Amino acid sequence: MIEFYTQIKWVHIACITISGTLFALRGLLVQLGHGGAARSAPVRWFSYAVDTTLLTAALMLLTILPRAMFANGWLLAKLTLVVAYVALGMLALGRAHTPGVRRLCYAAALLAYLTIIGIACAHHPLGWLYLWLA
Repeated sequence: MIEFYTQIKWVHIACITISGTLFALRGLLVQLGHGGAARSAPVRWFSYAVDTTLLTAALMLLTILPRAMFANGWLLAKLTLVVAYVALGMLALGRAHTPGVRRLCYAAALLAYLTIIGIACAHHPLGWLYLWLA
């Protein structure tokens, strides 16, 4: 399966980009008072499809890459932030009861998303900070 590494990685990266952009747009719609459009069935189903493809590609990469690549804990840091990102995203898209909390969760989810990308690029738990200091 290693012969498909490049293609799987690009599917993963494309899905990360689509998923993050879709979340940012949906969150912006909620912030602007158009939560119904952000939570409409076609948008939600598209989001589920992209995120399922993203997770599938991630699991495929996990199975074909050597274990030594994950030795410094960057994958654990990334996965922990993914859980936080999903929880914050759910709150930002309408589960939070007040607009102020939704705004705070939206900003925190976007920050988590950017931090996840930094960790993935650096293959280090410090992410962007590691890249800037190295």
